[in-house]
Amino acid sequence: MGLSRARERLLARLRERRGREREALFLVEGIRSAGEALAARARVSFALVSPRLGELAGGAELRGRLEEARLDTVELSDGELAAVADTQTSQGVLLVCAEPDAPSWPAGEGPLLVLDGIQDPGNVGTLLRAAGAFGVADALVLDGSADPYNAKAVRAAAGAIFRARLHQARWEDAAPALLERGPLLVADMGGRDVAALRPPATWTLVIGSEGAGPRPAVRAAATEVVSIPMPGGTESLNAGVAGSILLYVLTQEGTRG
Repeated sequence: MGLSRARERLLARLRERRGREREALFLVEGIRSAGEALAARARVSFALVSPRLGELAGGAELRGRLEEARLDTVELSDGELAAVADTQTSQGVLLVCAEPDAPSWPAGEGPLLVLDGIQDPGNVGTLLRAAGAFGVADALVLDGSADPYNAKAVRAAAGAIFRARLHQARWEDAAPALLERGPLLVADMGGRDVAALRPPATWTLVIGSEGAGPRPAVRAAATEVVSIPMPGGTESLNAGVAGSILLYVLTQEGTRG
């Protein structure tokens, strides 16, 4: 059975942010990401598979899991799937998933990661992945950032997109709650060494855009501007790397003497 015209048009719409937001659906590609979606019991609208899936490590197991889940699965040729996939080299599987239900805002107690104008989807995914790795369950994506449900962001998140409590809002709307929930730590050049901080259990870390840093209103609202010392002479780190380091240092506070 081939792909219907209606689904072809849907897949085309899901390549664009406006289409994803309108449909509340997004694309999940690759064996690892599809496996994470199934493990998280994501709501899968339908699946596309091709023979290549069975040729790759873990592919046969994933195919079995798809069958066990009794998903609406469309069999395509490798070429047909490659034509609708976002990746250059398809792994033979693509899921169309519903966006998780938005969690209530404001976020509860505990650490919170805020993405302020992160425009590279890969960095968005990397930061969500790092947050999940270090036990930061809540993330807020502010206006001006790349869509966390962009296919590249989903791949970079490596499953974290299904586990994070993901909020999206405008700074003006989110600011009152952010300013009441504990220290607002804003990453930027010339700030205090993050390793010198002793934050309480509830804090907010803001990672600004790759080029311009945090927006002026965010920096002005900061309880503390924090930085990573770089004695090796490197001028800067990209947002994904810098944010990951900051998250690690801040979440290790409880383990330091």
